[in-house]
Amino acid sequence: MSRQTSFREDGRVADFCDRKDSIGGTVTCVIRNVPSGLGEPVFDKIEAMLGHAMLSIPASKAFEIGSGFGGCEVPGSIYNDPFILAPEVPPLKTGAIRNGIPRPKLTTKTNNSRGIQGRITNGAHIYFRVGFKPPATIGQAQQTSTYDGGAGGVLEAKGRHDPCVGPRAVPIVEVMAALVIIDALMAQQARQQTRSLLPLLKMTIPAKEIIVGGLAAIVKQNINDKGANGFKTG
Repeated sequence: MSRQTSFREDGRVADFCDRKDSIGGTVTCVIRNVPSGLGEPVFDKIEAMLGHAMLSIPASKAFEIGSGFGGCEVPGSIYNDPFILAPEVPPLKTGAIRNGIPRPKLTTKTNNSRGIQGRITNGAHIYFRVGFKPPATIGQAQQTSTYDGGAGGVLEAKGRHDPCVGPRAVPIVEVMAALVIIDALMAQQARQQTRSLLPLLKMTIPAKEIIVGGLAAIVKQNINDKGANGFKTG
């Protein structure tokens, strides 16, 4: 957020505070340099995991990922993200290679899906927004009632209360997003390690390198005149 925008929003929040009222807000989060292949296509979809985490934050009432409802208003010929070769990214800039997480070799020409296709990350940046309601505790007098139908009287909060939870929510959104990505990385790593215990499929060559998202150079085993499953090669 720029300094001018910050001053403008601070003034708006202060205006509601002077009126003994509250205001809601939205927090936009961008997750950069995400490995491809995180998430599952059925149950633990990556956007479902993000939505679960974000809507678990107190006062959150809305979650929009990617183009959201805006994507419902355009045809597929515009919304689709065609694949292209990804530019080379030096490892020192992302740290991905040093951490054993290779960067994807394909990317998309556009990013209308905002980094997630088929419920799985595709290596592009992930964009989402979280909406927060105005705090319920305000200084203005508000009528209330009771279960027995009697006059409940008036509720009027005293003391100091936040007029907007948006500024406080920013680091919470960041941390929750980081936890979701870490969980997805650990799940993907566990799947890759477990796969080595399964019997080989026919006409496949096992890899010596564990892959966690994206594409990597696979070191193939040297085979003789017979393949890994007893089939003639060459």
